[in-house]
Amino acid sequence: MKLKFGSTEENVVTREEFPLEKAREVLKDEVIAVLGYGVQGPGQALNLKDNGFNVIVGQRKGSKTWDKAVADGWVPGETLFELEEACEKGTILQFLLSDAGQIALWPTVKKHLTPGKALYFSHGFGVTYKDKTGIIPPADVDVILVAPKGSGTSLRRMFVEGRGLNSSYAIYQDGTGRAYDRVVALGIGVGSGYLFETDFYREVTSDLTGERGTLMGAIQGIFAAQYEVLRSNGHTPSEAFNETVEELTQSLMPLVAENGMDWMYANCSTTAQRGALDWWKPFRDATKPVFEELYASVKSGQEAQKSIDSNSKDDYRVKLEAELKELRDSEMWQAGAVVRQLRPENN
Repeated sequence: MKLKFGSTEENVVTREEFPLEKAREVLKDEVIAVLGYGVQGPGQALNLKDNGFNVIVGQRKGSKTWDKAVADGWVPGETLFELEEACEKGTILQFLLSDAGQIALWPTVKKHLTPGKALYFSHGFGVTYKDKTGIIPPADVDVILVAPKGSGTSLRRMFVEGRGLNSSYAIYQDGTGRAYDRVVALGIGVGSGYLFETDFYREVTSDLTGERGTLMGAIQGIFAAQYEVLRSNGHTPSEAFNETVEELTQSLMPLVAENGMDWMYANCSTTAQRGALDWWKPFRDATKPVFEELYASVKSGQEAQKSIDSNSKDDYRVKLEAELKELRDSEMWQAGAVVRQLRPENN
C-alpha cells in the first residue's frame, strides 16, 4: 500500500496485507541458509524458525558463534553446518556476515549461487561498493535486502514479546521473477512489524550516516560533552550521568517512541519545555555542518573504505576491544554502571 509520510508518498507492506500464512506459502519449498551467527544472524534465524520456515545456519566450526548456535538449539549436521555446506544446501542464502567477512567468503558463496537461488542481505554495503568488495552476483539469481531498523538482539527480543521491528526492503536484481514475493515473505518471516521500500544505495548511505550520527557516534559525543561540562562545573558523577543519560534513556525517549517529540515535551515541566524549544535550533545549527561532512564522507565511499581497511586487519578484534574498553572505563560509563545497579528492578 501507499502511505504518506509528511507530504511524501511511500510504498509500505504491512502484516495485514502480507500475512504470515502467505509468507509461509511463498517460501514453502525454500531452504533458508543463514550465513553468519554474529549480530543479525541469531535473531533472524530464530525468528524464521519459530515462524515455521525451513532454516539452517552456516557458521565456522569451532568458533564461539558455532557454540552459541548449538546453545540456541541448532543441531550440527541437521540444522547447523559449515559455511560452504550451508551455501550448497540453501536456496536462499542470507549473507549476514560482517562486511569484511562477506568479502572474504564471497568466492565460496558465488560458487554456490546456481540459477534460481536468492542472495539476501541486511545491509547494502557489499553490492553498493562492489568496486571495493568484489561482490558482483550472477544475473540469474535474485538479489534482495531486508534491513531491520535495529540490532539483531532487539529484533529477537521484540519478536519474543509479540511485537515487531520495522524493516526496509529492496530488490537489487530480480533474476527469477519472484524476487518481490521472496523478499517480502522473508521480511515478514524475520519478524518485521512493517516493511518500507528502499534501494541498496539509499539503505547503505542512510545506515552508515545513522550509525556514525545520532544512533551511535553523535549521541556518545553529545553525552560526553554535556557530562564533561557538568563535571567541570562541580556536579558529581551520579548527578552528571543522571542528567545526561539516565533520564533520557529511561524516562524521555520512551515518550518520544510512544507519540513523538512534541508529546515528550508536553509531558515535561513548562521550564523544561521553554528551555528545549529555545535551544534545539542552536544545537541543530551547530551540528548540521558535521552531519553534512559525515554524509559527504559516506557518499564518496571514504567511510566504506575505512571500514574495509580497518575490519580486514588480523588484529581488528584486539584493537576494537581496546577502543570499547576506553569507553567502558571512562568515568561517565563507570558512573552509569553504578546507576543501572541502583534501578528498582535490579534490587
